Amino acid sequence: MAFVRRKGNSFYLVHNVRRGGKVRQLHLARLGERARITDQVVREVSKKHPFVELNWRALREQMNSQLNLADPSSPATQKLVSSLRALNLDLADLFPPILRISETPAVARELIVQLRLLQSTLQVKLSQFDRKRGRFGNTPLRMQGR
Repeated sequence: MAFVRRKGNSFYLVHNVRRGGKVRQLHLARLGERARITDQVVREVSKKHPFVELNWRALREQMNSQLNLADPSSPATQKLVSSLRALNLDLADLFPPILRISETPAVARELIVQLRLLQSTLQVKLSQFDRKRGRFGNTPLRMQGR
């Protein structure tokens, strides 16, 4: 049975195997500071450990249920809020003329692509929160009249 284990600030996907009468942990993948099981992780683990059968759906559901954003003092919530604040400050300092003087047009194009992806993700997430507004009280999540 595979499971996610935290060691220090990182998460690892591990699997228990019995060798010589002893149980040992087989480290399948390093998932980073946030335990995310992406399609790339699935491909790499499947390629590197083809004989290990894993229930990827159950592992992903387990990871999704571990993120506790309901507790404002949880490390996950604090880190998310801090990251969003830093991103807002970085984006506020970004001006279009900086992109024009970029040494490589590919960097400017990639930045534009990532900003558009971020915009789409934010629109989807805000609409999800708007649909569930009842869960969050009567506090408006977006400014009205925009």
